[in-house]
Amino acid sequence: MERRILIIDDDRSMCDILDAELRRRGFEVTTTTVPENALLRLSEGDFDLVVTDVNMHGMSGVDLCQKIVQSREDLPVVVMTAYGSMETAVSAIRAGAYDFVTKPFEMDDIALTIERALKHRALREEVKRLRRAVSDSQKFDDILGTSAAMKKMYDLISRVAETETTVLVTGESGTGKELVAKAIHLRSTRKDGPFVAINCAAMPENLLESELFGHVKGAFTDARTARPGLFIKASKGTLFLDEIGEMPAGMQAKLLRALQERTVRPVGGDQEQAFDARIVAATNRDLETEVEEKRFREDLFYRINVVRVRVPPLRARGSDILLLAQHFLQRYSQRVVGIKSNAADKLLSYTWPGNVRELQNCIERGVALAQFDHVGLDDLPERVREFKSSRVTVESNDPAELLPMEEVERRYILRVLEAVGGNKTLAAQVLGFDRRTLYRKLERCRDVPPKRESHPAHP
Repeated sequence: MERRILIIDDDRSMCDILDAELRRRGFEVTTTTVPENALLRLSEGDFDLVVTDVNMHGMSGVDLCQKIVQSREDLPVVVMTAYGSMETAVSAIRAGAYDFVTKPFEMDDIALTIERALKHRALREEVKRLRRAVSDSQKFDDILGTSAAMKKMYDLISRVAETETTVLVTGESGTGKELVAKAIHLRSTRKDGPFVAINCAAMPENLLESELFGHVKGAFTDARTARPGLFIKASKGTLFLDEIGEMPAGMQAKLLRALQERTVRPVGGDQEQAFDARIVAATNRDLETEVEEKRFREDLFYRINVVRVRVPPLRARGSDILLLAQHFLQRYSQRVVGIKSNAADKLLSYTWPGNVRELQNCIERGVALAQFDHVGLDDLPERVREFKSSRVTVESNDPAELLPMEEVERRYILRVLEAVGGNKTLAAQVLGFDRRTLYRKLERCRDVPPKRESHPAHP
């Protein structure tokens, strides 16, 4: 942090005292006894802080402060005022001064005020940097993120969007799978057509069938008129089947037939209707496991899993966490402009089981509770504030800190499973097991209670 200070006081002896004392504390100091010269100095040189007396010949410190703030909003001004001149000090604050000190003052007091003002400026500059990062970041449609994991996903989206291929978007709840589906649509030749979305887990089977395939007049009690289904409504566009892993078994068979034949039959009808919609499906379930356990049709799985786009969990996206946090700050508040460093550290270390949706909720809460212009540690939810990451210690030379191999394996298996969002197929690939071996080890993990260390947990 730079520490260049301009001091203005028409009392030369005060300038000399401040010059000597502040230089001794590591500040770079320039002084002037003429207020008008201060404005010239500011236009010629780059300063980080101004300290000015209030009562001076020619131009008052209040007027000078007002002129400085008008031309250099980023530059904090500290005013010095005589004891008992509280009204003057208030006028200076209203003119835009950061703070004031009352003469006579202890040198440690004014040094502390200067340090606070410089820190405030540094925080404001960091907020501006983050805001620029949010504004300048190359948004992939409505998706925000610059991490390596996201760039890899962007590349795959760009390539698959240009085709008519059916796409399966997988990822944990809250990662933004619908945003990915929309990005595929908007980058495709169908971008001028409709994007139609339905949550397959949100309605019973008979209603889901009517929503997808439509119905004819009189098909059921309330069917007073014929109604086209979403396959037809998505014509020339994209149909997004969210949470397809939750679809009832009976509907899975009907959906498979529709995808194979590229036609749908409305409920109560006897005529097939051709549709022209691209299909993008999404799930937070491990469909390979669902197929193996007979909860999801294997033939439907292969029909929708032509190209798979995996959305990375938030914990795998590094500094994207702070980028997204700043984005949500700007959405929810003009008053709260940043995040304190200790709170930012917690955001980066937390594992975010609810992903971007949980982060959004966390920042909205922080903004609501923040007493000042930055979200602090106490403004975060307790689960984030009190979170402690657990890692297996392997570097220690203290036998008391080392664990049995069985416990190391147990922790590592559970950590890999957490990292891949519970996807057992992917976890088995990472671990180098087949799925049956992984299932057997997971059963043993459930039977064996975790080892409790007698020593404090290491970060």
